[in-house]
Amino acid sequence: MALALRSSAIESGSRISQTYTCDGRDVSPPLRWDNAPAGTMSFALICDDPDAPMGTWVHWVIYNIPAAADRLPEAVPSAEKLDNGALQGSNDFGRIGYGGPCPPRGKPHRYFFRLYALDGQLSVKAGLTKKALLREMQGHILESAEFYGLYGRG
Repeated sequence: MALALRSSAIESGSRISQTYTCDGRDVSPPLRWDNAPAGTMSFALICDDPDAPMGTWVHWVIYNIPAAADRLPEAVPSAEKLDNGALQGSNDFGRIGYGGPCPPRGKPHRYFFRLYALDGQLSVKAGLTKKALLREMQGHILESAEFYGLYGRG
């Protein structure tokens, strides 16, 4: 079975609740995964919006999630280092942690949540950008899984 990622709050391809956006509480949604491949030593997750007017907009970068983890709870704190040792990177809002959907008015945007199973812990500090994380993960990705939600503002 392949690595699978899902959320109890967002059905893949459906509308994201306002709770998880800048129009609501702007907290991260609960995420859960299973079927990690053999040899997984850590996980990383990136959330981004490829439909942003100026190119892909990064909403969340989190890495060195322990291999024993199978979920992230709702409202992950915006701290560089979490209690479980996971590190958070910089989003395109210029902040550490999750920044929810906040598109301009118009057509709904797609927000992709991508989970990566890695063959080791990354020897890096907190605060990485998506680009830097992808560079660090190169050659270490065992498998990935994704889903997306939609959010638009009339």
